[in-house]
Amino acid sequence: MDQTRWVGMSLFLMLLLQFAAARKFFGPIVAVGDEVTLSCENGMDDPDPCEGVIWFFVSPRNQGQTLFEDKQIRAKPDRLSVTENCSLVIKNIQRDDVGRYDCGHFRSGKLHGEDTVTVLHVVTMTEQQKDDEVTLVCSVSAYSSNCYHTVSWRYGETDVGATRSSCSATVAIFTPSRLRPKYSELLKCKVTPSDSETAHLFPFIRP
Repeated sequence: MDQTRWVGMSLFLMLLLQFAAARKFFGPIVAVGDEVTLSCENGMDDPDPCEGVIWFFVSPRNQGQTLFEDKQIRAKPDRLSVTENCSLVIKNIQRDDVGRYDCGHFRSGKLHGEDTVTVLHVVTMTEQQKDDEVTLVCSVSAYSSNCYHTVSWRYGETDVGATRSSCSATVAIFTPSRLRPKYSELLKCKVTPSDSETAHLFPFIRP
C-alpha cells in the first residue's frame, strides 16, 4: 500500500473512532444466530466496484477493526463474506457483532464520496428454569450506551406482563415442565425503536 493511500485511510479510520458516542443510532435489529446483509453505496460506477473498498467495524467500546480490504476478508472469515456489489454479509450473528459498520471507497488514497454507515443491534434471549417456573429474558445490545428501544414480550396479540429495564424485558411463566415448550414457543420478543412505530418480533428459540 503506497504512503498516500495509507495516510488517506488512516484519516478515515481516525474519524470513525472519534465519532460522537452520544448520538442516537438506529439500524438493523437482528437476533443471535440470524444472518444480515449490510449494503455499501460507494464504488458502483467502477468496472470493479469493490476495488478500493474498505469495510471497517467500530465496537461499542470504540475499538476498531478492518473487516475487508484489498478485496479480501480480514477478520472472521468463517462468518463474513462480501457480495459482488460490495455488501457485507454476516452469518450466524453473535452478540459481539454489535457496532458501527462503515464502508468507504478510496481512489488514489482519498475517500471517494461519502462512506456508508450502518449500526447493527443484536437481540439476545435466554431461559432459566427452576421448579415450575421458567424465566425468559430478552435484551437488545446497542452501539450507544443509551437505550433507544422499547423491549417487551408478546403472547399472541397481547403484550404480556413484563418488567422493563434498559433495553431488556423479563417474563416469568409458572407451569409444569411438560407444558413449557407450548408456552415459550408462542412468546415473541417485541422490540420497537424510538424513531419508528414499527415493532420487530423475534420468536423465542432455545439455544
